[in-house]
Amino acid sequence: MSDGELLERAHHASKNLHEALAARVVGQEKVVDLMLVALLARGHALLVGVPGLAKTLLVSSLADALGLSFGRVQFTPDLLPADITGTDVLQEEDDPNGGTRRRVRFLPGPIFHNLVLADEINRTPPKTQSALLQAMQERRVTVGTVTHELPNPFQVFATRNPIEQEGTYPLPEAQLDRFLLEVHIGYPSETEEREIARRTTSADVGSVPRVLDASEVRALQSLIPRIPVTEAAVELAVALGRATRPDTNRSAEPVSGGSDSSGTSARLRPKEVNEFVRFGAGPRGSQALVLAAKARAALLGEAAADVDDIRAMVTPVLRHRLVLSYRAEAEGVRDVDVLDKIVAKLG
Repeated sequence: MSDGELLERAHHASKNLHEALAARVVGQEKVVDLMLVALLARGHALLVGVPGLAKTLLVSSLADALGLSFGRVQFTPDLLPADITGTDVLQEEDDPNGGTRRRVRFLPGPIFHNLVLADEINRTPPKTQSALLQAMQERRVTVGTVTHELPNPFQVFATRNPIEQEGTYPLPEAQLDRFLLEVHIGYPSETEEREIARRTTSADVGSVPRVLDASEVRALQSLIPRIPVTEAAVELAVALGRATRPDTNRSAEPVSGGSDSSGTSARLRPKEVNEFVRFGAGPRGSQALVLAAKARAALLGEAAADVDDIRAMVTPVLRHRLVLSYRAEAEGVRDVDVLDKIVAKLG
């Protein structure tokens, strides 16, 4: 299949997947859009929302629509790394020559699925959270001295409850950076909530039709790196990423053409970055922006990614890569507020 045919297939698949998921999930179209961006870009996504907003249902329904295996890990304080990755066990078996013999056998954990839901990922200690790091970055797991390849495709959709802080652990910045997107899920509208109440309390539960299979998903994912991106889009992505980094000397806003930590350019860093940000996005942030923009362009059937695709992906790509200061917390400044100022300056 040519790239043009794959691009058309991606565009039609986006529409069909929306319709398929609507058979089971009411609303959440923007969330579905971002999940599909993460899917095509082979990235992982962190879903943030209060309980009861169908986060688990969204991921399991997406797996059904794609014909992919689905695994769920409920993160709890007593969860161990082996509970995620799997472990080696010693088994006895009959020897053809008589007697028994022992051998070590690897029992794969729930991470050995195409789509893995890491439910309430911040409820387990950092040591267990780190068990996901190699899997998310390298798509393989090392247990003992043996490395096991994970299925292809393999992606993690993690959930986090933003309102309960007791019994939770902060996610390490290194792990947050592994997520391509942070997707915030809001409450449904009144009309949607009425439909949810009707649908979920009836005996007729909607089934999700199959839209793609694993081989088609892999083919569409292979297309994304080949999607062209305009030079203006790349420049904007890099400028946005660098603009999130506070000036190390905490000086006033750099003047046009001046030399500072974000480079010599006419781009201006808003003063809110120096005031409220401790650490900004690293190079992976601008890489993620370009990759997500390409995936978005493919889903829209566009032949190339441009600045509009970059602007559309700024918040979900960069918000979790900012480390805000205590002053920001005291004054109620959110990461999205800082990003809005940056986009207003540079976009």
